[in-house]
Amino acid sequence: MASAGRKHMVRDFNHFITCYLCRGYLIKPTTVTECLHTFCKSCIVQHFEESNDCPKCGIQVHETNPLEMLRLDNTLEEIIFKLVPGLREKEEQQEVEFWRKNQPRENGRGDKCQRLGFPDAGGDGCDEDEDGGGDEDYHRSDPQIAICLDVLRNTGQAENTVADLMKRFIRCSSRVTVGTIKKFLSLKLKLPSSYELDVLCNGEIMGRDHTLEFIYMTRWRLHGENSYPMVLEYRPRIDFG
Repeated sequence: MASAGRKHMVRDFNHFITCYLCRGYLIKPTTVTECLHTFCKSCIVQHFEESNDCPKCGIQVHETNPLEMLRLDNTLEEIIFKLVPGLREKEEQQEVEFWRKNQPRENGRGDKCQRLGFPDAGGDGCDEDEDGGGDEDYHRSDPQIAICLDVLRNTGQAENTVADLMKRFIRCSSRVTVGTIKKFLSLKLKLPSSYELDVLCNGEIMGRDHTLEFIYMTRWRLHGENSYPMVLEYRPRIDFG
């Protein structure tokens, strides 16, 4: 009877709700499907930039692309938020502050960028999407990647060049395709719909269906001298035919 009335403290569950990598409470708990170990999403994604092995048990998660073996655990996230008072509000506030500092709204066009899979946290200005009841996730549950978009110079097309972006560094879903990048560039540079662009990585033209994750793994990461973030270059399309 005495044991039935025992109260459990949050620390009694810390072993199950803390991250092996950062030792804090699990934020966006993400499970490795090969071994079922769970980490903070940002912690495990950052770890997989340097290794293909699980940081806890050492098993090889995937030969080339361990990010494909990650799954968000929304049920565990809700349990943690219920166990730890104030944690949800704290994380939401930190996320808002992060995006306000790192992704300010540009020319009042942030809502369109969100529909393309690019995060935007300018605060007000997205009322249309909120009232419309659309997809409010904007691919934020996907693995994220930072990229730099540079205009390619010396293309031999001096009379037909494109401008630089005001802000070249962006963070978006790793599943965004080159086709979406082209739409994003056309939107930001205010190009006519008939204007075609090439997007290149290490001097190679990327197909419009290539994802950023695929390009990073097969084009960018293989060059050891390349740093982070990944750099993609764009130029007016060259017709070789």
